[in-house]
Amino acid sequence: MEEKVRQLGEVVAHLTRHDVLHIGPLTITSTVVNTWIVMAVMFVVVILLTRRIGEKPRGAQAFLEIVVGFIYSLIDTGMGKSGRKFLPIVGTLFIFIIFLNLSWFIPNFVPPTTDVMTTAALGITTIILVQIMGIKERGIGKYLHNFLQPMPAMMPLNVIEELVKPFSLAIRLFGNMFGEKMVVTIFFVLVPLIAPIPLMALGILMGGIQAFIFTLLTVTYLATATHGH
Repeated sequence: MEEKVRQLGEVVAHLTRHDVLHIGPLTITSTVVNTWIVMAVMFVVVILLTRRIGEKPRGAQAFLEIVVGFIYSLIDTGMGKSGRKFLPIVGTLFIFIIFLNLSWFIPNFVPPTTDVMTTAALGITTIILVQIMGIKERGIGKYLHNFLQPMPAMMPLNVIEELVKPFSLAIRLFGNMFGEKMVVTIFFVLVPLIAPIPLMALGILMGGIQAFIFTLLTVTYLATATHGH
C-alpha cells in the first residue's frame, strides 16, 4: 500500500515537463525531446507506408487513401471541394496531433500534448496560418472588412474572437489529454492487471477524438477567414 501511495504521489511529477539539457541560454525540456521522438517515429512510418505507391491501392496505400479521404470529407463539409487545396495544412495538423496523442503507448512516455506549451504552440501556429490564408485568398482589404461584419460596431468583438481562438484550441486539447493521461496513469498504478486493455482502447478513442476536434475547428476557422462570415 505504501508503495502505491508513493507511486500516486509521483504521477503529477511524471507528467510535468522538466529540463533535460542546456545549450547556452537555450533550455531543452522533456517535452521538446518527446516531440522530437514522435517526429522521428512519424518520419519512419511515412517512409514505410509510402515506399510502394502504385496505380492500384493496396495494403498501406489503401490505408493512406482512407485517411486522405477522411480529411477531404472534413474539408468538404466545412468549405466545399474548393477547400481541398488546404489539405497540406489540415492533414498535417490531424496526423501530427494524433501521433502526439497516441504516443503514450510508448512505455513510460509522456505525450507532448499533455504540456500546455505544446498545445499553445499548435494553437498559435494554426491561427497564424488561418490569418495568412485569409489574406492570401481574399486580399488584405476584404480580409480586414471581415472584421466589420455583420456591422462595424462588432469589430472589437471580432478582433477579440480571433485572439481567443488559439487559447481555446490550446486549453481544450491540453485539458483533455492531461486529464486522460493522469487518470490512465492512476488506474495503472491502482489496478495494473485489470486496467490496461480497456484504458488503452479508451486512449485510442480519446486521442483520435481530440485530433478530430482540433482539425474540425481549424477547418471552420479557415472557412470563415477565406469565405467571410
